[in-house]
Amino acid sequence: MYYFIVNPNAHGGRGEKIWKKLERQIRKSGISYEAYQTESPGDARRIAAQLTADMQEEITIVAVGGDGTVNEVLNGLSIGDFLTVGYIPTGSGNDLARGLNNSRNPGKCLKRILNPEEICRVDYGILSYEDEEPVYRRFMVSSGIGFDAAVCHRLLDRSKPGELRQIPGRGRYILAGLKQLLTAKASRGYLILDGARRVEFNHIYFVSVHNHGSEGGGFLFAPKAVFDDGELELCVAHTASKLRLLPVLLDAYRGHLGRRRGVHFYRCKEAVIHVEQPMPVHADGENCYCQNELRVRCVKQKLRMIL
Repeated sequence: MYYFIVNPNAHGGRGEKIWKKLERQIRKSGISYEAYQTESPGDARRIAAQLTADMQEEITIVAVGGDGTVNEVLNGLSIGDFLTVGYIPTGSGNDLARGLNNSRNPGKCLKRILNPEEICRVDYGILSYEDEEPVYRRFMVSSGIGFDAAVCHRLLDRSKPGELRQIPGRGRYILAGLKQLLTAKASRGYLILDGARRVEFNHIYFVSVHNHGSEGGGFLFAPKAVFDDGELELCVAHTASKLRLLPVLLDAYRGHLGRRRGVHFYRCKEAVIHVEQPMPVHADGENCYCQNELRVRCVKQKLRMIL
């Protein structure tokens, strides 16, 4: 049985038009399916939780939307051997599709899901922090603290004019990043990697934590990230000069971020990230507010997914 969780508002409302075309194909295929459309934040998580609360037979849940929709679905799932997950990208960033090396054409993705040739077990991450009581959030693509999370917060802020949401693809992330760069501030802090290694920094602008290589619509901050190896890749941008962030961001945009002054990469199964001044935090682009300290860890090959 297939269950489609659809975000019709993905990519500035284009998700609904794409879904109508996809549903015509699904009906022609003759498969048994049910479709659920989200109306507001949290709906995808609630629907995924209801569908997997008492699984007695094999089911396939397909997220139709952007990376944020996938994140909500992932956080609602009761993950077990009866569950298989599929993904049809209809968002503006679609970094999960890049990381899985999948087509970003929704029609082609649907055909692959209805006629699966490869089902693999993939990793996901868990972000945790204290907010009066412990908060846990899964992430599929990336999490992070600092500048990159602040850009995500800016894009999600509905109290501001919506011109950013109307810009397609990476353009909206670039414009939001340039605006955020004007007010970005660094903080002293440190990492603790796998409970053993402590690394200190004087001027942290962001720490980006990756299960897949890119975020923000293709900014490659973790070129060596692998989605099924049980490890996370961390990218730390630290510099006394804010202007030195520009070439870092440009390299990531071009897809060849490597050795550069003020950038360090680390691989680990889990990490503690601490900053002296509270900084914005995100999980797959979703707002996790501002924190001083967070923990991240990788859950290895737990999720069955159609590739």
